[in-house]
Amino acid sequence: MSTMAMPQPTASEAAVRYLITNYSPKGNKVGWLMMASILVEAWDLYSIAFVLIFIKEQYNPDPLMLGLAAAGTQGGALIGALLGGWLSDKIGRRVMFLATMVLFIVLALAQAFVPNVFWLVVVRFLLGIPLGSDISTGYTYIMESMAKGEREVMGNRWQFMFAVGEVLTIGVIVIFLLLDIHHETLWRVTLGLGALPALIILIMRHDVPETAVWLVQKGRYREAKQVAREMFNDDLAMLPDHDVKVPKVSTRAFLADLKKDPIRWRATIYGWIACFAQASEFSTFAFYLPVLFVMVGVSSVLGINLVTMALFSFAAVSGWVGPLLTPKIGHRGISIAGFSIVLVSLLVAAFALYTDNKILLPFAAAAMLWGHYWDASNCMTIPTMVAKPQYRGTASGFAYMFVKLPSFLAIFLFPSLFAAIGQANATLFVAIFPLIGLLAAIFVLPEVYGYEND
Repeated sequence: MSTMAMPQPTASEAAVRYLITNYSPKGNKVGWLMMASILVEAWDLYSIAFVLIFIKEQYNPDPLMLGLAAAGTQGGALIGALLGGWLSDKIGRRVMFLATMVLFIVLALAQAFVPNVFWLVVVRFLLGIPLGSDISTGYTYIMESMAKGEREVMGNRWQFMFAVGEVLTIGVIVIFLLLDIHHETLWRVTLGLGALPALIILIMRHDVPETAVWLVQKGRYREAKQVAREMFNDDLAMLPDHDVKVPKVSTRAFLADLKKDPIRWRATIYGWIACFAQASEFSTFAFYLPVLFVMVGVSSVLGINLVTMALFSFAAVSGWVGPLLTPKIGHRGISIAGFSIVLVSLLVAAFALYTDNKILLPFAAAAMLWGHYWDASNCMTIPTMVAKPQYRGTASGFAYMFVKLPSFLAIFLFPSLFAAIGQANATLFVAIFPLIGLLAAIFVLPEVYGYEND
């Protein structure tokens, strides 16, 4: 590979600006391929919620170990988000999303063969690392492979994919229950099955190229021009036909760079707040819906799984509608609407629990999930989109950290809160989180739909 001592920043900036604003006929295909990995994450993160009862039945672990088994993947994903985003900027998007799928296949299968709860916790923690890494890398790829506007709609579909993954998970468990499969076999097969969609995605991703934006940023112009010809039918004439040596970018400059632009800074701050708020509201109330329904006697175990599947099917509709509305009402509009719906729904759910109204509770839960799939839709899209390309992987990983930290703490500690103050008081407490998100959407978030950044 030939190199020249002097970089050509003007040509690079022109090429990056062109790439991030140009429409690609293959962009939607690539976007859906990146979104598909969320099915894998949804399967593993939330399948554990429906099989914990069988793991407890077999091993009877203490509450601490059971909580770690449920939350371990979230803890690993916290590390994976930061590490994966940083590595995505350093060694490339393609290398990272292929490596994460390989790791996930191996670790997902390992879950099915653990000898005890301790090793289940260990494997699930390790499993979280590629999961967290894949989300940050996938978002970076979407923001660099699709045109403005379209990339935001695609990015906002992550909650739809989560809902589809959750419905598929519950559906498989319901089938196993109807077949009266032995409970140990049920939970082992359910957890191990996550390797199957990961394998399919790995095969489909194998020929996806590195993003041209990343190649330009690294001075690898010849490869960038080749990728642009394949993806955009354009050879980036503004670039020379040889590679150049470019200065290394310091990741430590990420936050300092954000603060130079008030719009990017406020949008990113909102993204972090929204990530924290939406993860907290879901990982407390929504994650433990099956447990809550059992505790208040909504139905049998099979009946509760069917009710929960219906709720997440309803949520999937919300996850599809929200991104379609975003171009019409903007990021602020979808965020304000979503957090408002969740806030009111949790207050109604708390009322249903205080009054022992078993009929009202599932309807309140349905409304809560509808609002949640709106308020959570753009919390990853916004900070990834407004970041400069050289920091985009880091920005995505940093934002996802604000999803995984409260998810880990909430899943681990919320059962204790249930026991300490009761279901109704705990649900009322959770309403604090959508209130924080709503205030941030109103007073912090500038409208950034269609935002351009080179």
